[in-house]
Amino acid sequence: MSPSNQPRPTKAERTAAAREKARQIREAQQKKEKRNRLLVRWGVVVALVAVIAIIAIVVSSSMQQNAPIANSGPSPANMNSNGGITLGKGSAVTAEPASTVNASTIPTPTAQPSQGQQADAKGVEAAPKGQPAKVVVYVDFICPVCGNFEKTYGDKLTQLRNSGQITLEYRPIAFLDQNSTTNYSSRAAAAAACVANQYPDKYADFFSQLYAQQPAEGSAGLSDQQLKDIASKLGANISQCVDNKTYRPWVKYTTALAASYGVTGTPTAFVDGKQWGIGDSANQAFDAFLQADLDARAKA
Repeated sequence: MSPSNQPRPTKAERTAAAREKARQIREAQQKKEKRNRLLVRWGVVVALVAVIAIIAIVVSSSMQQNAPIANSGPSPANMNSNGGITLGKGSAVTAEPASTVNASTIPTPTAQPSQGQQADAKGVEAAPKGQPAKVVVYVDFICPVCGNFEKTYGDKLTQLRNSGQITLEYRPIAFLDQNSTTNYSSRAAAAAACVANQYPDKYADFFSQLYAQQPAEGSAGLSDQQLKDIASKLGANISQCVDNKTYRPWVKYTTALAASYGVTGTPTAFVDGKQWGIGDSANQAFDAFLQADLDARAKA
């Protein structure tokens, strides 16, 4: 029988075929929806696992950065027993031998200096006649006032040391660890010590970059990797030194030492043994305070 002569489906057969087609479409749609629900659920699971992994990494990193630091450890070469590095002309620094320190040997301050009383910091005395004036500055790398001090006076201090009129000693300490969530003050000071030990000619530039890229007080601060990257761009590889926390005990020691001297904040600056910001210099700009000393030395 030719197709044109085939019997036409009955109404019941057409209805049954339509229902079967609808059933197939419905089943296909249900399978698709089930598959999509499974994909969504797996996507949520994967995202949750990723979030948990990120949290674990952050917590682990924070625990490592905030882990207790030993009292004793090595001191970096080219940083003196008072915790400072002395910069001269250009990239020159005063050589100092490496040694060991122990923060537990530093006495706890029994009292802070009274208002207007100079801190009893060691190694800040006036330079001999005919020598460059001695400038010593205690700093904290997350201290915003220190950042402003560097922004305001950094270029002038660099000019004066390059012309041989002053030696400039920076003493990085970590008074403000509690003002970041990752002990940034200590980490940055320890990274600077790594540079001082291995690449002293890069120290001045590294110091400047830490303030040029200074994080906000109260933040996590720059990461260890960012600190290493800053040094690397200057030609200093301090990765192993930073990762091993080599000079964290040193920073702990120098911070305790500064407190024992009566240093109570940063920046604390001395010019030829006189502390800026107290007594007659209480309302005097630092550059004027420094220039007065240079003028007096020129007349002596």
